[in-house]
Amino acid sequence: MSPAPPRLRARTVAVDATGDLLTRIPDEVDPREVVAWLREGDGMVGWGRVAHFETRGPRRFAEAEDWWTRLREEATVEDEVRLAGTGLVAFGSFAFADGSADASVLTVPQVVIGRRDGLAWITQVVRDDEPWPDSHPAEVLTRTNPLIDVLDPLVEEPGSVPAQRWPEVIARGISRIAEGEVDKVVLARDVAVRHRDGQPVRIAPVLERLEKRYGATWTFAVAGLVGATPEMLVRLQGGRARSRVLAGTIRRPNGVPVPAGAAPHGDPRLRLVSSEKDLEEHAYAVRSVAEALAPHCEDLVVPETPYVLELPDVYHLASDLTGTMHSRATSLRLAAALHPSAAVCGTPTVDAFRVIAELEGMDRGRYAGPVGWMDASGDGDWCIALRCGELAEDRASMRIFAGGGIVAASDPQAELAETEVKLSAMRHALGLA
Repeated sequence: MSPAPPRLRARTVAVDATGDLLTRIPDEVDPREVVAWLREGDGMVGWGRVAHFETRGPRRFAEAEDWWTRLREEATVEDEVRLAGTGLVAFGSFAFADGSADASVLTVPQVVIGRRDGLAWITQVVRDDEPWPDSHPAEVLTRTNPLIDVLDPLVEEPGSVPAQRWPEVIARGISRIAEGEVDKVVLARDVAVRHRDGQPVRIAPVLERLEKRYGATWTFAVAGLVGATPEMLVRLQGGRARSRVLAGTIRRPNGVPVPAGAAPHGDPRLRLVSSEKDLEEHAYAVRSVAEALAPHCEDLVVPETPYVLELPDVYHLASDLTGTMHSRATSLRLAAALHPSAAVCGTPTVDAFRVIAELEGMDRGRYAGPVGWMDASGDGDWCIALRCGELAEDRASMRIFAGGGIVAASDPQAELAETEVKLSAMRHALGLA
């Protein structure tokens, strides 16, 4: 049983919130207390920390859900908007591995500003023994962050495994596949980043640059984990579950679309959909998600072939799986059942986990784990924490991450190049590229 949560009061009121939600985040707040969940301008941002839960180990998902269930059952909620994400909401981020030293977290912000389908709201949360703020909730919208466009002076340093040694790691992974130990393994590397002056890294400008450049992804911040991920692990709304699988990647030339009439062999999208290596990698990932959703869903739709998802830096093979829930699982329980998919671990899962631990040379922390939010009904969004960085406890440094799926046909130098392309998202956001 997890520690008893506090008794909370929450109220959600409708407001007129136009423009960039990220400009509302006060610059003076603790960067690890900023939360965000945005896609194409809509979503939620928040700050403050009225309730917070940390857990570790193999029961981290169950312990977090138990804490949230007891918290919402004891809470008093006034919600005049009644949309997905209104009322009492928890934001969460979970460690990739059972044995990670990094804590998995659920956090309830003091203030959340949200917008969906043209409707906007503000949620304020206080402890039961505290008064409501004196100001009207809409007064929060009169404040803007004057430093939203100012980036911190940051410098980059080698991570756990230097880039020049990464092809050696990939070659060892390919050898494990050749020996029959695994069919596929996903290997990731990190890069260290620190503030040149030792000051806390500010989160709002990083989120702003991610949201503007990668609007079609989910831009997120939870407890210092910040990124823009293209991969939806699971969305649960109104009894419908959806999961987006990405596996198989090719660089987008110069970050621009291929001109109309280009020769077929010059279009990387055609190379991607005809690549035996990428199709094999994608098939493993789709199969692992379908097997995890099947016990919870009826009429599960699994596409026979993937489509190409276009992002500013890369093309991905993508498949969207959908189904109607027949179990009573919450979105967090579904995320736990789906984690880790073959897209971030490999297959067979247990063997791939072992190979990752032996070859990567680092603790992934919350990279490649589920990140997202859920409301009091259990509905919510949980993505895979990719294209991201994790702020250190000192607030002045962070690690940014990138990885790729390794199969028998993988090429070590090409895999290094793929990680460099994937790192460009956070490098851009931090002003390093």
